Amino acid sequence: MQAKIAVLPGDGIGADVIAEALKVLRAVAQVWGHDFLFEEALIGGIAIDQTGDPLPQETLDLCRASDAVLLGAVGGPKWDDPKAKVRPEQGLLGLRKGLGLFANLRPVKLIPALLNTSNIKPEALRGTDLLVVRELTGGIYFGERGRRDGGKTAYDTMIYTEAEVERVVRLAFELARKRRKQVTSVDKANVLESSRLWRETATRVAQDYPDVEFNVLLVDACAMYLIRRPTSFDVLVMGNMFGDILTDEASMLAGSMGMLPSASLAEGTFGMYEPIHGSAPSHAGKDDANPIATILSAAMLLHYSLGLEEEARAIEAAVEQVLSQGLRTYDIAEPGSQVIGTRAMGDAIVQALVAGR
Repeated sequence: MQAKIAVLPGDGIGADVIAEALKVLRAVAQVWGHDFLFEEALIGGIAIDQTGDPLPQETLDLCRASDAVLLGAVGGPKWDDPKAKVRPEQGLLGLRKGLGLFANLRPVKLIPALLNTSNIKPEALRGTDLLVVRELTGGIYFGERGRRDGGKTAYDTMIYTEAEVERVVRLAFELARKRRKQVTSVDKANVLESSRLWRETATRVAQDYPDVEFNVLLVDACAMYLIRRPTSFDVLVMGNMFGDILTDEASMLAGSMGMLPSASLAEGTFGMYEPIHGSAPSHAGKDDANPIATILSAAMLLHYSLGLEEEARAIEAAVEQVLSQGLRTYDIAEPGSQVIGTRAMGDAIVQALVAGR
């Protein structure tokens, strides 16, 4: 297969972890006989520094001309002035909107070797395998916002259309049909009008999927149950802000934010793939960041955008094998494990991948 992949390292540790994901993808190309073309572009803080724009037009054009996008992370203290008119995060939001990336998939699957790295009791964690489907181009992050009363009053508007809700909820049901056939829709319908529309729409869509169990849950209750009984969930679907917050919480089920990949999907097969963690600038260039979330994001790229199921599963198996051998980055270290750096973890996963083939 031939494929063009846009590579956006971004800021902080983005370049460090992206390098390891590319190492793995190049190994996949060599072992399975594919031709992957990687082309790099700027986004985020580094793009502001070099062009004055967090999302240069050249970057957007490259992404649109590619089969998929692999992203590191954006932002950092250098650009963290809340009064700044130009911020790195604007590049990420612009990319999502400009590419039509309406659904963000965040799988949370506990790898057995990491059962004891979480602060949560092993008996509550064992068997955790859930998928959060987060609406990505609507809600409070894209609604009208501003200041009034001389800057002393601020407002952000959470707005959703029925079509936006239906599109992402329908995707959640389709994904659930390939898993354990359960969907939980998360909202705040007891308070928010936008959530009442969300619940009404999700309930209507559920009628088209009689083979899938459907539940609704308030977001605050969901936050509790994710910790108390995470194994009870299969697919959860929710709005933009709720998904942003709850998946950071859910990352602790897997032991670290450094373990969670994500896929942001448009209509069709196009997608952008990135770890859920931030740029961690204090770790940039120190060879200690965990690259596994980015490597697993590359596996999702192979699965969702390129249809390379065997190759995607091989990456996931290589990650599990390396962890079962006791190799760890600092964030998932435990007594008796061998702590290694970013590059060494990438090398170990490539070695396991090639050997497994």
